[in-house]
Amino acid sequence: MDKIRIAISGVGNCCSALLQGIEYYRDGAPGARGEFISGLITPDIGGYLPGSIEVVAAFDIDRRKVGRSLYEAIFSAPNCTKRFVENMPPGGPIVLMGPILDGIAPHMSDYPDDRTFLPADEKPCDVEQVLRESGAEILVNYLPVGSEKATRHYAEACLRTGVSIVNCVPVFIASDKAWARRFQNAGIPIIGDDVKSQLGATIVHRELARLFSERGIRLLRTYQLNTGGNTDFLNMLNRSRLESKKISKTEAVVSALSHEIEIDDVHIGPSDYVPWQKDNKLCFMRIEGEGFGGLPIEVELRLSVTDSPNSAGVVIDAIRYCRLGRDTGLSGPLNAPSAYFMKHPPEQYPEDSARRDLEEFIADYKAWKKTRSASPTSRYTFPA
Repeated sequence: MDKIRIAISGVGNCCSALLQGIEYYRDGAPGARGEFISGLITPDIGGYLPGSIEVVAAFDIDRRKVGRSLYEAIFSAPNCTKRFVENMPPGGPIVLMGPILDGIAPHMSDYPDDRTFLPADEKPCDVEQVLRESGAEILVNYLPVGSEKATRHYAEACLRTGVSIVNCVPVFIASDKAWARRFQNAGIPIIGDDVKSQLGATIVHRELARLFSERGIRLLRTYQLNTGGNTDFLNMLNRSRLESKKISKTEAVVSALSHEIEIDDVHIGPSDYVPWQKDNKLCFMRIEGEGFGGLPIEVELRLSVTDSPNSAGVVIDAIRYCRLGRDTGLSGPLNAPSAYFMKHPPEQYPEDSARRDLEEFIADYKAWKKTRSASPTSRYTFPA
């Protein structure tokens, strides 16, 4: 099976967790086709395994990472996620200086060096040229929340080079009609926007909200308060960078309801930065509902996760589904993978519906590989 050649923008905690995960599952996955593997949603996606993913280019702006090999850089400050693979392969591509644009919030300079970004004094590379020369097929966008201009810069480079994007941040590319149309017209499949965690606050909140609604309980009020100690939470102390993040998280939950709810009765979003939590994320959730006879039903929940690996468990699948889209000549947003893996997809599906569509996608892909003919059963049209 061919390698999936990816580039990464943002060599932070999520990148570290993803690369460690590729190594963690590299040896065990080939002997486990069709078996349950702890930590993986789908071990085998159309013949692509976690070890099929190869990083060929990486971009960052921090002087402790730029100019270093990727597998050194992922353990450099301010990264703080757990190291769960001790023997990472040596080397990897050299991390190149990317454009800063709006990638750093001004308030980040108020904190100690080991917690924040320290921009390198180097000229940004030509992202388009690097993508072309590296042979990258998919860009995984891990820029900080609020990096609107920087994300669009990378998206433009993808359009000019034919590279797909798995957009893990809440800057709306796949879910923006104009951007989606541009990728559609260019014949490039993409997945986005704003990655869900494998089992995180949004997915748990969304499923509880749907359960209330499906069981006839009117959801009256709800909140989700999140705290963490990594650079993501430090970055999000600047509330001006949170507009799209709050939209993304709120729509992911509210879209699961079968009834309307006042926007003031829903509060979902990052709440505070607690340095000693590092990459541990805590979620405090409350849901108030009205049940049979108008009587109250309330749920309170505390969820604790290691934040970045919880994201990587989703991205390791999204990359492989994006490659299926490229193999089969699809273009524009891939709706089922986006709905299953992202908080703000072009079209919101219930989780079970999106999961069924993903399974259908794989089945049709396997049939397509054998016959190279279009399948009439899939929501996707694979070209003959």
